[in-house]
This record gives sequence, structure tokens and C-alpha cells, in this order.
Amino acid sequence: MKIALRNGIWALALTIGGASSGAAANAFGPPLFQDHEQEHQQEPEKDYSKNKSYQQGMREGRDDHAHNRDHSKKRHFKKDEDQKAYDAGYGKGHGN
Repeated sequence: MKIALRNGIWALALTIGGASSGAAANAFGPPLFQDHEQEHQQEPEKDYSKNKSYQQGMREGRDDHAHNRDHSKKRHFKKDEDQKAYDAGYGKGHGN
């Protein structure tokens, strides 16, 4: 009887200890999903409306949309900023 009671107390202690250590690990561990979401957030869209590359993209996007084409002219610019502006303008002009 004493042995059964002692084993029962040990089993209860191990169960409580295991549950509390698991809860502590969750409470103090790194929030994995939040970090993952923050890494993949897009930067806010810049105002390229006065950029020549943006305006060219708008014209070509509207034209392709009017003629039911999918990016008939693929432009490549030397400057990364001009490429982003063109892509933003094309997307806006094409209706994306």
C-alpha cells in the first residue's frame, strides 16, 4: 500500500512537472510564426508617379490590357529603382 501510494505521488509529480516545463517552453520560446511573417512583409509602395519608367510602364500596361496581351514588351532597366518603377506602373496600367 505504501509503495503504491509513493509510486502514485511520483507519477503525479512527474506529470505536473512535465506539463509545467512544456508550458514554460512555449511561454519563453521564440515566437516562430511572428518572426517568419515579419521577414516576408513587403515594403510600402513608393510614389513613382513622376518617374519616366513608371509612366512608360503605365502606357504599356494600359495598351496590353486594351489589346488583351500579357506583358508583350519585357523591359529591363540598368537601375533597380527604374525597374521597380516600371513594374509598378505596368501593374497599375494593366489592372493588377
